[in-house]
Amino acid sequence: MPLYMDVHDKVDGLTGAAVAGAHQRDLEVQGRHGVEYLKYWYDEGTGKVFCLVQAPSPEAASAVHREAHGLVAEEIVEVQEGA
Repeated sequence: MPLYMDVHDKVDGLTGAAVAGAHQRDLEVQGRHGVEYLKYWYDEGTGKVFCLVQAPSPEAASAVHREAHGLVAEEIVEVQEGA
């Protein structure tokens, strides 16, 4: 299954707790879309968030975010895992 990195450029009011809660909601709905959210990274100062996800398509990955919490990524890029 393809691997994607999605990028949220500016999430207003971003906190570690808020990101953890959003990720938990992703995990709760991801199965309905055939998606697996693996990890996330964030920067509270800039409001930037990155999510690593296995998904059949970028649209499926986006559908999880839309259903779970409405914070849809501005960019979704297919990536290859390196060492």
